This record gives sequence, C-alpha cells and structure tokens, in this order.
Amino acid sequence: MVSCIHLNRFKKANGLKTYRKIHTHFISCSSREALKRKASSCFCHGCGTYSCRLHSCLSCVYFGCYTGSRHIQQHARTTGHSLAIDLNHGTVYCFICGDYKYDKDFDNINRDQYRRAWRKLGNGCAKFLPWEPTKSEVKLFLENPKKVKITKNSTIGLRGLINLGNTCFMNCIVQALTHTPLLRDYFLSDQHNCKGDAGTCLVCEMGLLFQEFYSGQKVPHSPFKLLHLVWTHARHLAGYEQQDAHEFFIAALDVLHNYCKEDAPDKLAVKPNNHNQCNCIIDRIFTGGLQSDVICQTCNCVSTTVDPFWDISLDLGHGDHKLVIFCRFTRPESLGSESKIKCNKCQSYQESTKQLSMRKLPIVVCFHLKRFEHSKKSKKISTYIPFPQELDMAPFLSSKYSLFAVVNHSGTLEVGHYTAFIRQQNNWFKCDDAWITKATIDDVLQSEGYLLFYHRVVLDYD
Repeated sequence: MVSCIHLNRFKKANGLKTYRKIHTHFISCSSREALKRKASSCFCHGCGTYSCRLHSCLSCVYFGCYTGSRHIQQHARTTGHSLAIDLNHGTVYCFICGDYKYDKDFDNINRDQYRRAWRKLGNGCAKFLPWEPTKSEVKLFLENPKKVKITKNSTIGLRGLINLGNTCFMNCIVQALTHTPLLRDYFLSDQHNCKGDAGTCLVCEMGLLFQEFYSGQKVPHSPFKLLHLVWTHARHLAGYEQQDAHEFFIAALDVLHNYCKEDAPDKLAVKPNNHNQCNCIIDRIFTGGLQSDVICQTCNCVSTTVDPFWDISLDLGHGDHKLVIFCRFTRPESLGSESKIKCNKCQSYQESTKQLSMRKLPIVVCFHLKRFEHSKKSKKISTYIPFPQELDMAPFLSSKYSLFAVVNHSGTLEVGHYTAFIRQQNNWFKCDDAWITKATIDDVLQSEGYLLFYHRVVLDYD
C-alpha cells in the first residue's frame, strides 16, 4: 500500500480531523458508550447487514458493505466520493486507484487511537503492538547486515536445552513457558524494567533466555545461570536430585510473579475478577479463580469463597480413563460428620457439602494429572488418560482452549525422565533436553500426559 494524490488532497482539506473522528467513534471506540454506538449504528445503509466488511465514506455519513451487495462501491460511483475507511482496521480505500492506500499520518493516528482505547477500556493495560526499530536500531541493523531468514515453515524459537544433571524437570517447563504466546510477546518486547540487581533477577534471566530461543541459533543452550537463580530463589529445588516438574512450574510462576509486580501498571485499579489482586503479566496469563461453595445440609445456607489458582490438579482415581475427571473435580462432595463446619445461619456446626466451580478461567490453563501417590507406599500411576487437542470448557465457562504443550514423565517414582511436546504454529515437536525432533499429533495425544497446557482460542475483555 502506498499513498496517492487523492488521499493527499483529502488530508490537506482537514481530512486528518475527519479520519480521527470516525476512528474514535466507530473503529477504536475509546469508551463503553462508543462501543455500544458501534454495535447499534455500524450497519450497511443499503442492505442493513452488520458484516461484509463495512466501510464508512470519508466525505459523508454513509456506511456500506464492501463485499456482498457492495453498496460502498455503488455509493462511490453515484456520489463521486472516492475515499472510504475500513471500520474493522482503519485502512483507507481509494476507489479511483482501486486499492488501499498507506499514509504515515493516518497510520500514526490509527496506532494512537488504538493505544488510547486500550488504556481506557483495559484499565490502562496497553495493547501489544508489533515492535518497530528506533533510528539508532536501524543504524545498527545497517551496520550489521547479516539477517536471519524466516520462512513459512521456520522453526525459530525451537532450541534444545542441555541437561545440567537431572534438570530435565526444569528444561521441559522452560520449553512450555517459552512457547506461551503472550509471555513470549512480553519478554521479546522488553517490557520488564528491572528495579534491582539484574544479576540476581530471575525475570531478567528469563528475558535473556527468550532472546536465546528466538535468536535463530540451533545449537542446544546451557541454562546454567537460570538453574543457579532457581536454586537461589527456591531453595527447596536446589541440588542435583530429580525434582517434580509440576513443583518447579508453580515455583517459577511464584518467583516471576513477585519480580514482575514492578512492571505491572500499579497505578491502575485491579480488575474485580483478578483473584490474585495483581496486574503483572504472570497473573494476567495464568491466574484463574476457583470458587468453593459450602452448603449447610440443615438450612441450605451457602458460604462462598474464591481463591486464585495457577493450575488445576486432578486426582486419577481407579477407573478414570478420560479427562472427564474434571467433571468429578467439580461435582458436590460430602464433607462427612467428622468435618462439620459452623454454619453462618444456623450458628452451629452442621454437616455440609462442598462444590468447586470455575469463577474465572485464565488465558493459559494448566491441568496437573496427579500421577504420584504419596501415602503409606509411594507409587506412580501410569494409567493412560486420553486428553483432547481442543478443549471446550462450555460446561464450566464459555471458552474454547487449544493444546499447545504437554509435559510427560516416563519411568518410575524413583527413576524417571521428563520430556515435553511443544506446538509451533500447526506443527508438533518433541523436546528431550538437547534433542528436538518432529512429532505428530497422535504422538502427543497418545503420550502419558503429566502437565497439559491449553491456551484460550479467542482473547477478549474480561
């Protein structure tokens, strides 16, 4: 797309003001009122459709469909109004030239309006925009012309990790985190502002790790600095003994959460459904709300609490052969006569039932299949549990999720090994420490899943 004389003439005739006004009220919609106005007013004035790529004439108040009955084209022919703006993306179409046209001033308004809208509608959280180089960075690129070629089937982001002595538990979690889309965007756009010693900051090290993964290098990376910082911040994971990948996942999120608080827009009000009361990137991606309803069996009084969670741990009882165990996780459970709870209404201890439900599902939900039993005799449950590639959480909350990472454990409780499957675009790869090999979706779905990572398919305002 390039500019044209028709767009330049429009710009000189105070067209930037007109463009910004339409953008504010019908495209970026920087207020709830504007969103309602767009929902009720943005329809084709010719056929009444709300779809078919609506465009607004830049010369008069007319909305028309671009596809379908093509009323915006008819309007341009009959009126001679040659410019229209796409109401979805803010791009300008010139009917004389027969193409979309680019202009730097219009593009700057487009970006600025979207930023303003996201700050107002998203409680100040800025929308992620593609990185653009500064003048100094452009100069640096010109001085260093070596480029990394990225093709359609590129594997940029795939890199093995050297096992530093029973550290496969850490390597597979690092693989899952580096392939979490929003976390990748956060670190690769340099949003972490370290207020302490960068040499001891786990978030800084994770940022460097993301750069290593997406640098185009193929040789396995040695995460010795990350391991040292993990031992420093989570001393219960220190040493060269085999650790639990699930325990490492929770410990890593906890440390990242504590350090990322400094990057969070702390001047903003925390959203009501943010159950960890934090706006940091970790909580925006991984934190959900688990609701517990305790029901008195005498008077039916309900006592409700909501607690934050970073994962959903599922018991593997005998006879469970599907991920329908999640249904069992949310069904009512009798607390029994030995666990009576004081009822707020009866003001006495009564038998109760307890039911768990999802108050809020996070963007990334991790299911932890509890394969390790620690009772009188510790053992591992190796039962094959089928799990879906696409997960419909409609019975609990209206959200669809797609599988993007699976952590597996092979072997016994005493002697075992962790590996991970990672999805990149539509391709799957097996990550076995330093070794990365192609895999099929059947390989993934037939594996002995231990941690299942699902990403919400459609992101919207909470």
